[in-house]
Amino acid sequence: ATILVHIHSGPDLTNKATLGMLVAVTAVTEGHDVTLFLAADGVNLLNCSEKDTVVGQGTGDLKSHLDRLKQLGTKIMVSGMSAKARGYDDSLLSGFNASFATPDVLLEISLSSETVLCY
Repeated sequence: ATILVHIHSGPDLTNKATLGMLVAVTAVTEGHDVTLFLAADGVNLLNCSEKDTVVGQGTGDLKSHLDRLKQLGTKIMVSGMSAKARGYDDSLLSGFNASFATPDVLLEISLSSETVLCY
């Protein structure tokens, strides 16, 4: 299946953020075609560089999920406007299969995906 996981919650919403990442990792691991789209405060999630910093209740460690998505080469789209508004540049994308995107790309991916999950 083609799945879009759209995370707009930041690290302050620990359980939402880690649940979205856990679902993305699980879907990729099960062989689905997954795109992760980070927008609004969700762009801050790529900035997590240490384990045990953002850990959900039963939803895992954010850094571990990011490492796994990186290892699997998961396609990650990041709202360029959200990133810029929060002071990020291209270095945020470093090491990930990631690129900046605009709202029209989010809409296009949403319409072409069989399933859209938002966190």
